[in-house]
Amino acid sequence: MNIELGQKRVPAIGLGTWHMGDEIGKRQQEIKALRAGLDAGARVIDTAEMYGDGRSERLVGEAIAPYDRTSLYLISKFYPWHADKDNLQYSLEQSLSRLQTDYLDLYLLHWPGSVPLEETVNELERLKKAGWIRQWGVSNFDTSDMRALYSIPKGKGCLTNQVLYNLASRGIEYDLLPWMREHQLPLIAYSPIAQGDTLGARLQDNPVLQEIAANHKASIFQVLLAWVIRDGKTLAIPQSGKAQHVLDNLQALDIQLSAVECELLDQEFPKPTTKQPLDIL
Repeated sequence: MNIELGQKRVPAIGLGTWHMGDEIGKRQQEIKALRAGLDAGARVIDTAEMYGDGRSERLVGEAIAPYDRTSLYLISKFYPWHADKDNLQYSLEQSLSRLQTDYLDLYLLHWPGSVPLEETVNELERLKKAGWIRQWGVSNFDTSDMRALYSIPKGKGCLTNQVLYNLASRGIEYDLLPWMREHQLPLIAYSPIAQGDTLGARLQDNPVLQEIAANHKASIFQVLLAWVIRDGKTLAIPQSGKAQHVLDNLQALDIQLSAVECELLDQEFPKPTTKQPLDIL
């Protein structure tokens, strides 16, 4: 399954890199994992200047060095306190240096901050016009934040919003996701496979998920990814530092959940009926 991000069509499962690059002993294993994903057809790599204070970007830069840059779709994110006209270009330059590239396909404001959105958007548009970035967007923006963004000049130049979304965390379906669909904005879902105790207690041992996974001869993790990208308008960016896990994740692209299966999952993990606080990790 592919989705459209601006003028590009990319596989609906990309490669997340949060926590990657933090441990020197895992560096080669993590590079191998990213390259395994790219060799298997993944095209999107998502990172951020926040991840390991740039260590993730450096890792990605090394991993992608042998590949044709034009075949890749690189996403990075900047701190809200770097979102002003005096700091944003420098922040971008540092990310590009660590990634060993001269442009980003997509540059995201990591979360809302105190810098006026209009100032940030104006600077992003300038960087786009100069060719340093192809597109820009936001991350961890709730519905009110998106409305505020769209109310300013050039705010509709936003390509996407990256937020936490998985079967155990469906809060955005109440109003944020419908708003994004109304405005034809693709969603980038981080943490598409719920983590920690939530996964163990609510998902991994769930009999409905187990039955659906068995029907597709897949793992529960693959079913969770297939569910997140089921609408054809969502990019999931699971993170894994192990090559086999990356390859397993990408196989979820071939899983098509039926309407009956989706309804069963809705019964087990109901859609929100009231406004929920935006989940953030």
